Amino acid sequence: MQSLIIIGVIILTGFIFGEIVSKLRLPKVIGYILAGVLLNPQICHFMPKNLNEHTGLATNIALSFITFSIGGTIFYPKLKELGKSILCITVFEAEFAFLALIVGLAAVIPIFVHIPNATFLATFLPMALLIGCLGAPTDPSIAMAIKLQYNPKGEVSSTMLSVAAFDDVLGIMNYSVAVVIAQILVMHQSFSAYSSFVHPVLIIAGSFLLGTIFGIVFNVVTKFIDKETEGVFIVVILGLLTLCFGIAGVIGVDELLSIMTMGIVVVNFNEKREGIFKVLERYIDELVFVLFFTLSGMQLDFSVLSKSYMLIIFFAIFRTIGKFSGAATGAFVAKSSSAVKKYTGGGLIPLGGIVIGLALMIKQNPAFSSMSDIIISVIVGSTIIHELIGPIFVKLCLRKAGEINDD
Repeated sequence: MQSLIIIGVIILTGFIFGEIVSKLRLPKVIGYILAGVLLNPQICHFMPKNLNEHTGLATNIALSFITFSIGGTIFYPKLKELGKSILCITVFEAEFAFLALIVGLAAVIPIFVHIPNATFLATFLPMALLIGCLGAPTDPSIAMAIKLQYNPKGEVSSTMLSVAAFDDVLGIMNYSVAVVIAQILVMHQSFSAYSSFVHPVLIIAGSFLLGTIFGIVFNVVTKFIDKETEGVFIVVILGLLTLCFGIAGVIGVDELLSIMTMGIVVVNFNEKREGIFKVLERYIDELVFVLFFTLSGMQLDFSVLSKSYMLIIFFAIFRTIGKFSGAATGAFVAKSSSAVKKYTGGGLIPLGGIVIGLALMIKQNPAFSSMSDIIISVIVGSTIIHELIGPIFVKLCLRKAGEINDD
């Protein structure tokens, strides 16, 4: 089947299922994943088994758009306005979740995962790193939906929304570092100062440099555009994002970190920033999520998923511990109110969005072929659980904080 037909079927089916599930008052993401399960090659036999060969390009372009948008949230005046409390809570909750997952999963993965010729350093630790880095981000759409429905007023709800919107940045940084280290471990590279320290630093520095260059080019190009229509912005954004992503892959730096840096440069130094990012919000976001979540359901290996349920349970436990303890610690360091210390962590439970894209990126990397199916199964299974229980946690914490009531 032609790649364009496959992508068209994926987008339309995901959209339809998302709308159906939305009518049942459930998150659209559940519908997208169910659509993916229905289209899974193990069930829908007209779908090719080598999905990555047909959908890899569309996935990378969509992921470029959302990563660019995430970079666009790092607007310096906005960061100053958010203040010390938001920044502290974001850093601590994201990194505590990352560390809790690495340590916890490194201990339990060898018990529940059986891979031929697997070793701790070359298999189980890299797997813990890759799954752990995907636990840092929070899906802000759940907190936003609760806000729209109940209109909470207070510092806990505003803190939840700000932190959930901001920690995707740390998630991408964690992912970039984790992939470099995991690849070194998987490829059995002997320890050396260069491979262990210098090489990762060079990759990250190169990513920042490439993204900065493309951000400057973007700003120069848009400065001389007289016709500031939305269509023109989309053309320029698409052209430079795909070029930046492609060059990053060729020279061996991190594609997502480069794209995010480009977004940071654009939002801070481009006078047309508001129009540029409004275009993405208006036209691109829903398409990105339909693609990511529907594809994630299609990538599921049901035989692997049936064996991964214990990892999904432990993922939820370790991530929740990290989120609650990190948010409380960050609030303590920033000397926030007792309500923020107690209840902010509950609003950071939802999982989704960028993590699906990152998991699909791991699937495309041949170095992780022995573990990528397990990683996707854990992340997709965890996403379903967290998207279902997330609204309950958010609403409960806001009610305990006295910012919403049953009326």
